[in-house]
Amino acid sequence: MGRPGGWWGRKSTPAKVETYTRWSFHFVCLSEMAAIGLPALGQAGGRLALALSLPVIAHAALGLVVVSRSLDWTRGRRPQPLRLLWTHGALTAALAAAALAVAQHGPPGDDVDTVAGSVFGGVLCFGAGIVTLGVRDRRRVLAVVGGFVTGAFLVLLLLGAPALTALGTAAIALAGAGFLAFTAVFSVWLLNAVYALDEARETRARLAVAEERLRFGRDLHDVMGRNLAVIALKSELAVQLARRGRPEAVEQMIEVQRIAQESQREVRDVVRGYREIDLEAELSGARGVLRAAGIDCEVSGETGGLPGEVQSALGWVVREATTNVLRHGDAKKCTVSVRMPEGRVVLTVQNDGVTAPSGPAGPDGVGGSGLAGLRERLSAVGGTLTAGGVGKGAFRLVAEVPLSGAGAALEVAS
Repeated sequence: MGRPGGWWGRKSTPAKVETYTRWSFHFVCLSEMAAIGLPALGQAGGRLALALSLPVIAHAALGLVVVSRSLDWTRGRRPQPLRLLWTHGALTAALAAAALAVAQHGPPGDDVDTVAGSVFGGVLCFGAGIVTLGVRDRRRVLAVVGGFVTGAFLVLLLLGAPALTALGTAAIALAGAGFLAFTAVFSVWLLNAVYALDEARETRARLAVAEERLRFGRDLHDVMGRNLAVIALKSELAVQLARRGRPEAVEQMIEVQRIAQESQREVRDVVRGYREIDLEAELSGARGVLRAAGIDCEVSGETGGLPGEVQSALGWVVREATTNVLRHGDAKKCTVSVRMPEGRVVLTVQNDGVTAPSGPAGPDGVGGSGLAGLRERLSAVGGTLTAGGVGKGAFRLVAEVPLSGAGAALEVAS
């Protein structure tokens, strides 16, 4: 059985914002039922109560569907629900006009006038606000609100209401409908902005991975391009010498063999990540990338005097940890510290905003192949890696490398 809040905790930030927006407007529709439709049953009597309350409840129920379809259209999951919007708008206008007609020509009594007035204002405001969820252009939003308010003003005049009363009622309707319309437009804008920011963060993470691949490609090209060119030239020279019966051909092929073996060693170094990496540069780059992604990053500690193989191994840890912070969870703060207790160096990376894991767990309770690769790199210098959750929604990665014997461990691994 999942822990309480697990369903919400597994959602990404954009999904949480979308769920909050969706249910907020569903609550608006339910509020229409509770504030207008149900009280009409108690305030008005007999058939008139049913004639006023049931259409309002149906209007609110249709609004629930409009909210769902409009937000789906906003996220590009379905086409714009134009027929549904027109139906909801027509029903809003019809109910508002019917409520005015009841107030002007219906049974006498203050209760009837109160119910009819609340139905008129509520249906008009709620209807205009819900319809604007399915409209993207702001000018059209203004046209929707203005159309409903102008229609209400004209209907009041046609039903014989004084001009001042009609104007005041239209102003109240404009305030209510305008507020809900503004809320709808702002909510949709905020939802789209959150999704855009999340996509930008994913793009930034993919670019970081692509940049690392390009760096690896450049390193491999630097190693192999020069050596292969020399091998090709010396092989061609050896062929020419052999055709002439010159003994120098053997020396050239021995040199080709030496360069080929050297190339193998250099390629192995590139693949295993044993080439020199400046840990200070990696820490600075991680801080810049995380801050650009809106994550508060604090880096502390000194890296001077560390052996090259230790800096290389810890540099890979910083790269992998930075990529994981960007790609997984919803971190707001990340701290990176480098400590050098006696005879060893400890690198700690901790971030918040970790969601519940969805895949199989690794040796430390964390899934993924990236950490396994880091353990292999650290084991080459006698180091260890531990990673796992700490506290609520926090993740900590600790890499520890002994300073004494790091070079010997590297030599044995090679």
